[in-house]
Amino acid sequence: MRSICVIPARMASSRLPGKPLKPLLGMPLIQHVYLRSRLFADFERVIVATCNVEIADSIRSVGGEAIMTADTHERCTDRVQEAVERLGLGLIDDDLVLMVQGDEILVSPEMLAQTTARYAQTRAAVVNLVSRLYAAEDQDDVNAVKAVMAPDDRILYFSRSGIPSRSRAGKDLKVYQQTGVIGFKPSLLATFSSLPQTPLERAESCDMLRLLEHHMPIYAVRTEAETIGVDTAADHARAERVLAADPLTTRYLRP
Repeated sequence: MRSICVIPARMASSRLPGKPLKPLLGMPLIQHVYLRSRLFADFERVIVATCNVEIADSIRSVGGEAIMTADTHERCTDRVQEAVERLGLGLIDDDLVLMVQGDEILVSPEMLAQTTARYAQTRAAVVNLVSRLYAAEDQDDVNAVKAVMAPDDRILYFSRSGIPSRSRAGKDLKVYQQTGVIGFKPSLLATFSSLPQTPLERAESCDMLRLLEHHMPIYAVRTEAETIGVDTAADHARAERVLAADPLTTRYLRP
């Protein structure tokens, strides 16, 4: 099985414009995500897909690979699909395209290995890493997309609302958020981009709901480790604190 990692990124974030190049510990955010993804040795290639020259230049400055894509994509999955198509990788459906969104600042080799192994084991068309939310304020934060799963880990729904309800389950209920670490069969990417956007996808601003609304299953890969998708200035400050204390950071961060 060949495994390709594609990292979509763009400067035009509505909540934190220019976030891929905002520094964390003196290094642009997108370089952290790229270099952390590179620490997983099983990827054949790690490629940043972007519509912004400054992001591509930033990745190339650390010896990375970047490909330019259209600036019309509303969803990161569509950007990944264009990148894979343009690269002409010759992938077959036993292969894996693993998307790591460009703001998943705490992505680790362990998370990528776990997601890759789940895909290899199940050959599900889509597998999505979901991470534990521990604090009540995070569980209620509209910037965190919560995921609810069936007992077999098939994802039932994603929402920015506080689901599942904690009013009856109490403190023992585990709450998970969707992360931007998603593995795809190559053919599924093409299918995704051919489907029209759906009402719940728009309402929740969550592209994977497009698949659920078209009756296509997604399977969760659970991690108890913390992840942070940098969407706001507060996320950025929190990410810098966590990165500074993360032993993984020292494996790639230059003085």
